[in-house]
Amino acid sequence: MEAMPKVMIAQHILAANETIAQELRQDLTTRGIHTLNLMSSPGAGKTTLLERTIERLREQLGIAVIEGDIETSADAERIEAAGVPTVQINTRGACHLEAHMLRDALASLNLACTQLLIVENIGNLVCPSTWDLGEDLRVVIVSTTEGDDKPAKYPHMFATSQVMIINKLDLLPYVDYDLTKVRQQATAINPHLQIFEMSCRTGEGLDAWYRWLLAFTRQGNLSSATGS
Repeated sequence: MEAMPKVMIAQHILAANETIAQELRQDLTTRGIHTLNLMSSPGAGKTTLLERTIERLREQLGIAVIEGDIETSADAERIEAAGVPTVQINTRGACHLEAHMLRDALASLNLACTQLLIVENIGNLVCPSTWDLGEDLRVVIVSTTEGDDKPAKYPHMFATSQVMIINKLDLLPYVDYDLTKVRQQATAINPHLQIFEMSCRTGEGLDAWYRWLLAFTRQGNLSSATGS
């Protein structure tokens, strides 16, 4: 018996995911909820950025968070302590979230007062870039501690994202990291990337991110605020 080509299996799985993602996107849009898919390598600062964002904007926006991790609920506990509704997804080995996981997690959230839904994807610059979760925009975070070659090494992540954040600017004096090189690599792949440079530790650059996020949530407009 001839084996089914693996590529066909992959295509079928992705097609099923896309169907669920489109349904989610339509449902969230109908509810007036704007959704971000936050992606990065492990340790780039996704959770800390979320904590800072919630601290600043929770009185202005109804925010809910879905946390994706392979194991543990440590990040979800941090976000819940920050004061917003949070649901944890543990994939038990899978290196990315999928749309059906998000659909199931949303059933545990009261979305009536939610304007902004943020999904913190699993730390990985490869797999999550392939899987649509029904988000409006994708945000990829890189940091000065992980080397300045990430856009060149993982082009699909940057090609499919709309926003790039360069985090941990406070550590620039201590690492060999070329900001100009990273910007050039990223915009060569995706000329339309909105770029923010910041330090979640010192607060440098965060105000521009907050302004953009408020404009995005209230107007759905990428160009309503500028990063760089």
